[in-house]
Amino acid sequence: MKQREMTLLARADALKPATAGFSRTIIAAVRYRVHLHDPIGYLLPLRLLVVDSETADEKNERRKASGAASYETYATTLRKIDPDALIGTICCVEGDDTSPDFSNIDGVLFAGSPIQMHKQTEETRSAAAFMTRVFAAGTPAFGSCAGLQIAAVAAGGRCKPREAGMQVGFARDIVPTAEGRDHPLFHGRPQVWAAPAMHSSVVDHLPPGAIRLAQSKATPTEAAEIRSGNGVFWGVQYHPELDLSEIAASIRRQSKDVLEQGLAENKEAVEAYARMLEGLDRNPDRQDLAWQIGVDEEVTSASRRQVELVNFLRSLKG
Repeated sequence: MKQREMTLLARADALKPATAGFSRTIIAAVRYRVHLHDPIGYLLPLRLLVVDSETADEKNERRKASGAASYETYATTLRKIDPDALIGTICCVEGDDTSPDFSNIDGVLFAGSPIQMHKQTEETRSAAAFMTRVFAAGTPAFGSCAGLQIAAVAAGGRCKPREAGMQVGFARDIVPTAEGRDHPLFHGRPQVWAAPAMHSSVVDHLPPGAIRLAQSKATPTEAAEIRSGNGVFWGVQYHPELDLSEIAASIRRQSKDVLEQGLAENKEAVEAYARMLEGLDRNPDRQDLAWQIGVDEEVTSASRRQVELVNFLRSLKG
């Protein structure tokens, strides 16, 4: 066996104890690029842990509607960005109360979920406790949507229901704050952008020492850097990991909320919008669909949509 292949297998074996006792997937590869269009020559693959905060019922419901649970979609997107990554998964709301060995992990990424961090439940307490252990270990972390809210609550912040109801489809007119303009999380982003988003709650108060990195009219905290204990967390309220077909499936799944908020006249209108999203996902060059939906390449291009994830992975590689 070649020396490089032996090294990769050793790294994969080192990650296995980190997720002992939990559902996990370990993927090894022999290429070494952080992004298909951005080779940086990092010789060893990243060891990543994707954290799932959906209950078993929520995972099954999402698999029926979208074909994958949220954490599975997250892991798939990460593999597309970095085919070499060694990816493990763990659930922070169900299963054995065991912490992974974070010394064997380069980065932790929290997937989205329906968890409501403004409520006191067994699941929210478990998720916050897990994030507290991530902070204590000092392992760099990133989170989308619920991931941001889990980190905020774990570090002493608060969440609340979104006053305008559910954010459906996209967060629009996101702008960086003064502190966020030069933050590495947004390297390559324009001054204003849109992003896939589906959420019914928001971060109400950031924890002490946290930095708001981006905001929009509809959501005061679209992104933040949170420091607690030994750790640093970067998070966004939107979903850089999702493609437009996933958003279409979410809109169909939550069509009742869409109708109750007056965002569509009837179920047929919801279905027509979902089909437009699927059409644009299949053919990102459809300018007619992009115009009708009101999005640009920051949403239609996968590499543009995933900028924050790419930048986080790049930060792990120095």
